[in-house]
Amino acid sequence: MKIFKTIWNIITTIFVVAAAAAAVLLVGVRIFGLTPYTVLSGSMEPTYHVGSLIYVRKVPADEIAVGDPITFVLNEELVVATHRVIEIDAQNELFRTKGDNNESPDASPVSFKNVLGVPQFTIPYLGYLSNFITKPVGWISCGAGIVILLLISFIPDIVGGEKGKRKPRGRRREISYRDGGDKK
Repeated sequence: MKIFKTIWNIITTIFVVAAAAAAVLLVGVRIFGLTPYTVLSGSMEPTYHVGSLIYVRKVPADEIAVGDPITFVLNEELVVATHRVIEIDAQNELFRTKGDNNESPDASPVSFKNVLGVPQFTIPYLGYLSNFITKPVGWISCGAGIVILLLISFIPDIVGGEKGKRKPRGRRREISYRDGGDKK
């Protein structure tokens, strides 16, 4: 039973550490001025693969150069895209952009005001998780996962029950009053 408990504790610890790491990578990075975005299209492949999570840092427009990838708001529906700067019109405060995997430049220029920042690094496949947990089914799954993780962390205690507990050992002294001796 002790081996089972040890293995179970290791497994649950791994799950807790993985959950904490995912939380930091998905939300905690904001403390460091980074905002994560999921790559949903292949327009920037092979630089940023579909399903990756890119971490974007806000940068003033005057620090962005031709050749830099930028993350920006694409339209009124607040769709976010990441493409590479191919031309800068400083006078009109516009960037011309193009996806690395696209044949032609983007139809509309990007206003300096629409730039969210510059990608700093990317983690492959983590975007799938991020995209999943932003949907209602993802929230429910995460909540259920936390409850299940809490429950399974107590299984060894429940299964072990009273059998696993030792009775305290010590010397007991019994006094018998049957002989009629002094009762104090």
